[in-house]
Amino acid sequence: MILRSVGNNEKTSGFSMMKSGDAGGVPFRPARHAKHRLIAAILDGTYSQGAGLPSERVLAEKLGVTRPTVREALHRLEAEGWITIRHGRPTTVNNYWETGGLALLGTLVSHSDLVPGSLIMHLLDFRLVMLPAVARAAADIAPVDLHEFLSQRSRLSAAVPEFAEYDWQLQTRMARLSQNPVYHMILNDFRAIFHSMARFYFSHQQARYASMRFYDELDSAMEKGGGSVEHVVRKAMEQSIIIWKQIIPSNMESSDEAMERLGR
Repeated sequence: MILRSVGNNEKTSGFSMMKSGDAGGVPFRPARHAKHRLIAAILDGTYSQGAGLPSERVLAEKLGVTRPTVREALHRLEAEGWITIRHGRPTTVNNYWETGGLALLGTLVSHSDLVPGSLIMHLLDFRLVMLPAVARAAADIAPVDLHEFLSQRSRLSAAVPEFAEYDWQLQTRMARLSQNPVYHMILNDFRAIFHSMARFYFSHQQARYASMRFYDELDSAMEKGGGSVEHVVRKAMEQSIIIWKQIIPSNMESSDEAMERLGR
């Protein structure tokens, strides 16, 4: 990515300038713009972990915003764990995998074009841990509601967007029915990257077949209670990881190549 100073054609590392109205009429918010571009520069390696950022003055020139706006963006980044601001010394990029939390993760997945390919497998591993417990709680608390939703699977066509939306709605419904709002809040952060991943995943017939089998088994397990539901969901999540490993080449390491395959 290329970062250009406003008013000249000097090429520097980083990101390109975006002006008000460039995003289809979306209002231009300078601090959000600055934060977004700085994160992009961190993710694409322009500013690597442990490296120092340029001064506020230099960043303001490169981003085309004021120094107070840069300062606000930097404080937002520090609050999420991306950077450490040290007065009188250069601001440094953190090892954000260790210093970040859910806020950073939510921001990270919103940059789907720069998400590292390895993060996909980490997210699937996390889902394997979380979703079985969510499903068990939903089945124990609201089995009728969950059964009614699963009964709609018979109307699913082979259309990829339809599969992706149904699968997302199933996960979010289970989170809501579990009556633990934290589960739903976590899923909300992953909405954008889930749909990118799902478009790629469900474009493969074996994934659609596996999911239809999962929906059938899940509905049958409802009669046996939450423990059976939890087992079925765990098995399905394990199977989905196996399928992902089969359909994604093992050498797909770069974020650009990963997200290209995910349908960005």
